[in-house]
Amino acid sequence: MTAAHHRSPLGRATLGDQLRRHARNQPDKVAFVAYDAAGDRTTTTYGELDARANRFAHLLLGHGVGGGDVVAVMARNSVDVVALYYGTLKIGAALTVVNVLFGKQEVVQQIDHAQPAVVVASEEFELLVPGAPLVFGPSLTADLPDTEPDAYVDENDVAMLVYTSGTESSPKGVLIPHRNYLISTAPAWSWGLQTGPEDTWLFVMPFFTIAGLGSMTTLTLMGATLVLPATVDPSGALGIIARERVTVIAQTPTFYLALSGQPDFGADAVGTVRRCMTYGGQVPPAVIEAWSAAAPDVRWGTYWGQSELSQLGTVGWFATLDDIPGGDPSWIGRPVTHLEARVVDAEGNDAEVGELICRSPSVMLGYHRDPERTEAALGSGWLHTRDIVRVDADGNLFFQDRLTDMIKSGGMNVSSQEVERVLHTHPDVLRAAVVGRPDPYWSEAVTAFVVPRPGREPDPAAVIAFCREQLAVFKVPKVVHVVGELPVDAQGKVLKRELRKVELPT
Repeated sequence: MTAAHHRSPLGRATLGDQLRRHARNQPDKVAFVAYDAAGDRTTTTYGELDARANRFAHLLLGHGVGGGDVVAVMARNSVDVVALYYGTLKIGAALTVVNVLFGKQEVVQQIDHAQPAVVVASEEFELLVPGAPLVFGPSLTADLPDTEPDAYVDENDVAMLVYTSGTESSPKGVLIPHRNYLISTAPAWSWGLQTGPEDTWLFVMPFFTIAGLGSMTTLTLMGATLVLPATVDPSGALGIIARERVTVIAQTPTFYLALSGQPDFGADAVGTVRRCMTYGGQVPPAVIEAWSAAAPDVRWGTYWGQSELSQLGTVGWFATLDDIPGGDPSWIGRPVTHLEARVVDAEGNDAEVGELICRSPSVMLGYHRDPERTEAALGSGWLHTRDIVRVDADGNLFFQDRLTDMIKSGGMNVSSQEVERVLHTHPDVLRAAVVGRPDPYWSEAVTAFVVPRPGREPDPAAVIAFCREQLAVFKVPKVVHVVGELPVDAQGKVLKRELRKVELPT
């Protein structure tokens, strides 16, 4: 093979190539429907998106950005961010997105760690970003060509530098190459999540997470239509779902809970939705019941994944809770077609309950500038997920807990999620989170935080008695705290580290 042939796009598989193909094959297909803060609606076709991405590519080239560099962006979800992302990929650089909820110190920490060649920000975040970032605006790419940039990109080049959510420890920068999505993640979405170009997604996952950046990547690779609201307030979301005839939603249980609690929730609002996918926790039974009443044809997809796996690992589908194997709501489905999974004990032996370890073309390259944690995660030849699961005889997987969330109480292991599942069945409890709190006698005391259902007032003693009827005595919460809300991150995942350190009444 000649060097020229090797460097040509003839048989190359990169993300920017696929956007160019969409622009050639379906230039008028709507890629994005965006709503601004005032509620004004704009559309962007795949042809227009490719042209905007090319202009951003030329902008970056003009600022000296090249292959192997990192571009950082701090902005809310927008088509401009998507165009910047694809423009970055078209010149062989990688994009990292800074959490818009960060304070200045956290922003500086991520920028220092990522070491970007250029930072781009929206005007509202300009002063949070160190140095002099480029600022999104009409003049930023004006007069730049919309032709394909002259740059070589390899499918093994890093496409995205995604920082983990840090719900348990300091965030890690996950390095994901182009090839992962084209040969593994996108096909797994097609077969496992039954996703295709005919879908219209309500897209509220922030781009600074793997759920946001990764899902956007997969859906644009497939040529689907994404609906981007400026805000994610439940009332506004319901109106957009009805107006755009949204067919798919993917979000954490918190979001579905919020939608189902709106006065306008019902068939008129969500009647076009056919698939509701959820991750990052268990959907309370009350939420399933509310959605089933409003949209009887909706199917629920439970899935599990990690940034380190380029997002997707397992998938399972159900229409009602009766469809879940064994009636166990901790079910996260079965491995997608591209995933080889094992459940192992502390010695690495196959086990019914243990750590989930994986091999897949989706596995990350490693952690950015962190060889020790990379070796710990990948050194055995398997990705160590640090998630504890149970596997049944049919290969179904049931999420037990994060290794860091497993409670050691009185010498016994307690799964916080098992206790939470019981709490979610209490008639007065809407949401629950369970953590281990330091205790001089138990080492860690099983401690529950519960949010009441509307109009209800859970009695802590009664909740504890309820748990005693269904759990082994060592798993029963030692104390129950009734709270108005649980601390969550931008995706709605409960921040258990915050619950472990909150000051409680004595």
